[in-house]
Amino acid sequence: MNQNFDIIIVGGGAAGFFTAINIVEKNKNLKVAILERGSEVLNKVRISGGGRCNVTHACFEPNELVKYYPRGEKELRGPFHQFCSGDTVEWFEKHGVELKIEVDGRMFPVSNSSQTIIDCFLEATKKLGISVITNQSVQSIFQKDTFWKVETQSETYIAEKLILATGSNPKIWEMLQTFGHAIINPVPSLFTFNIKDSRIKELPGVSTLVSVKVKDTKLETSGPLLITHWGMSGPAILKLSAWGARILNDKNYQFTIFINWLNDLDAETVFNTLKELKIENAKKAVSKKSPFEITNRLWESLSIAAGIESETKWADLSKNQLHNLTNQLTNSTFQVNGKSTFKEEFVTAGGIDLKEINFKTMESKLHNNLYFAGEIVNIDAITGGFNFQNAWTSGFIVANAI
Repeated sequence: MNQNFDIIIVGGGAAGFFTAINIVEKNKNLKVAILERGSEVLNKVRISGGGRCNVTHACFEPNELVKYYPRGEKELRGPFHQFCSGDTVEWFEKHGVELKIEVDGRMFPVSNSSQTIIDCFLEATKKLGISVITNQSVQSIFQKDTFWKVETQSETYIAEKLILATGSNPKIWEMLQTFGHAIINPVPSLFTFNIKDSRIKELPGVSTLVSVKVKDTKLETSGPLLITHWGMSGPAILKLSAWGARILNDKNYQFTIFINWLNDLDAETVFNTLKELKIENAKKAVSKKSPFEITNRLWESLSIAAGIESETKWADLSKNQLHNLTNQLTNSTFQVNGKSTFKEEFVTAGGIDLKEINFKTMESKLHNNLYFAGEIVNIDAITGGFNFQNAWTSGFIVANAI
């Protein structure tokens, strides 16, 4: 037996719920259903931001905000002028959720719990009479006359308008290809680097501000780097992984990076500083205390790598050792062998080709009354609340258009 709705939204995640709520708030007469393939909804919201949900970022200028999107920068400029981070803050406040800004610009619920966002969405859908139907794995989608037909393993749903908010779902992408949409092959976007190296083996938990380059590419960035048990993570590494998603995939995640542990200090400046320290600290042991803004443990490790024994005095350093130490500090070479998923927040680069979407409405250019919200399209961002902002903006624009 067919179930009829005005609008069907496939995908019970952040983009799907946000879109549904905005649609019905604008027109309470519309009959809307959210279809979720699993037994629970909003799972990605639950685990995001370490269970706190990084709702958005405190970048309130659309032309600046787009710069955080390796894929989608040009296309999102117009949408962000319609609904930006400030609008997100206002929307959640209207729905009883106050957000706070952290030092790095990330924004979280004041409660520090993703459950606050989940409760907000569930209460709104219940209040607005939106049908949330779980355990509905979509088997086929097709357009018949002026209606869309969605078949799951147990039901058939019919609606005038169809919104796909399924994120990185290969099965849905395959269905879209059957009726003409081009899919940009997905590759991992946010990931950490697997590195086995004696210099960092004993330093998990050490974090410092660095600049990083990938050998034989134009990829380079700066920011905090975190040494982990498996290699390297932190904003600097995650930014590189996002901007270099396709390049690093082509390299099969086997590549060389250069790290300047002193971020913006160049080799000549550092070498001259070390020569001065050799005179000023003549009788002191080199490896005992870091003269730069890196931890003593990291300084000691790099000193050893430069061929300086633990009790060596500054006065005893040779010119060759000074050069080696300068090189370790400003141009350390590390071999990356593989990647690890960043926490549980799996983000991909890839999805529906952006040329096939009208970004004023988020409607398909190939099929009337077919809309997209969230990561199903070839848009992704660096970490920091930006991927959620794309979900809120695209959901708002779909709702507005409908």
